[in-house]
Amino acid sequence: MSVALETKPSSELRQGALGLGFIVFFVISAAGPLVAIAGGFPIGIMLGNGAGTPSLIIATVAILLMFAAGYTAMSRHITNAGGFYAFTARGLGGTAGGAAALIALLGYNAMQIGLYGMFGAVCSGFLGTHFGIDAPWWVCAFAAMLSIAVLGYRQIDLSAKVLSLLVFGEYIVVLILDIAILKAGGAHGIDFVSFKPRTFLGGTPAIGFLFCFASFIGFEATTIYSEEAKDPKRTVPLATYISVLLIGGFYAFSLWCIVIGAGSADIVKTLSALADPTTFMYSLSDHYANRTLTAAMSVLFITSVYAGLLAFHNSASRYFYASGREGLLPASLGRTHASHSSPHIGSLWQSAIAAVVVLVFVVMHADPVLTLFSWLTNVATLCIIALMALSSAAVIAFFASLKSREEGALRVVFFPLVSGLALLAVLVLAIVNFPLLTGAGPLVSYGLTALMPVFAVAGVVTALRLRSRDRHAFDRLGSSRL
Repeated sequence: MSVALETKPSSELRQGALGLGFIVFFVISAAGPLVAIAGGFPIGIMLGNGAGTPSLIIATVAILLMFAAGYTAMSRHITNAGGFYAFTARGLGGTAGGAAALIALLGYNAMQIGLYGMFGAVCSGFLGTHFGIDAPWWVCAFAAMLSIAVLGYRQIDLSAKVLSLLVFGEYIVVLILDIAILKAGGAHGIDFVSFKPRTFLGGTPAIGFLFCFASFIGFEATTIYSEEAKDPKRTVPLATYISVLLIGGFYAFSLWCIVIGAGSADIVKTLSALADPTTFMYSLSDHYANRTLTAAMSVLFITSVYAGLLAFHNSASRYFYASGREGLLPASLGRTHASHSSPHIGSLWQSAIAAVVVLVFVVMHADPVLTLFSWLTNVATLCIIALMALSSAAVIAFFASLKSREEGALRVVFFPLVSGLALLAVLVLAIVNFPLLTGAGPLVSYGLTALMPVFAVAGVVTALRLRSRDRHAFDRLGSSRL
């Protein structure tokens, strides 16, 4: 009898498993600070507004803080692993919530799966360069996938402990290089050209903004872990603000140091001359520090991608879990492991989908970085920006429906309105410039952007089917679970 009770299926996540620090580590690892600094921003600087990129980071932080004002206010009323989906459902209704749920599943799965292309490529290159091992990229990707599947299936705090070690190392190596550049005085002395208005507006700031917003993807995941957080009404808002400020401060300072290291007038020319702009950080490390730091950076670049894989796997599995628990997807997804209290069915689904998609790209002999990584992670960026804009509207509608006025209009009307409009503008810019972002032709690029409305319509259909068979379940979509 006792054995039967122990193995009875559960639908509850492991409450109180995550403190403030672990949630912040999950968010930072999803943002991938080293991947952004070494991999994304060199391209963003080259295509965007060059030396003015640190200023764009500060502007991006300002927009995200306005978004966070309403987002965290609503998080005090809703504790649900569905994150954006839950907020949209409670603010804009179950039909919009269904659309948000499917967009979120597309976005988080696309980001996680796309990262396997980057991981496989850099890991394969590292093994060949340092150990003479000729391992195909997909072997490295599937090896990582197996370990991610195990960690995602088990207890959430085990994943958090792995991430905390990896993220700490990323910050250390980049900050060491930053200090070395400042100590040497950079290429032409320390200056603040990056923060002058003419530099901020120079080049193509619209493109630069896209890279800046993409580098913060993952910060919004604080609410996804709310059901597993200690004191979620306090922890989730704190984790959100700390994550935005920590990531933003790190990016702005490090990018300023990078600009100084190359010279504010020369950085775009220097990057354009490189066959691969993502090697720029390594050349700076060789010049201002030493090869030991460069080697450490190359290893931690791999672990940074791995940390992102694990963080986005956990996010995707929780969206599967929330959607299954509330009736949008099969009910089996809403079960948790009897021992680990993890969304293990959602974790298995995510791993299976990742395996199939990566296998398709392998069979097609596609380039892991230029196709798998570039295409899917940019689709994910579109999805997350759209979800943030929806959430901004949901905040305004949710608090307008409340009889009590606990929050001021500045926090739940003005800030969400301004941030929502800014996010919509960024979304339009991203769609218009999608061929430039993906490096693919117009047909493929706009075919990829079409995935988002297709999934949104599928989500609406799913929600309407739920309403027809269970109106009570439909009305409770996104409700607080604690």
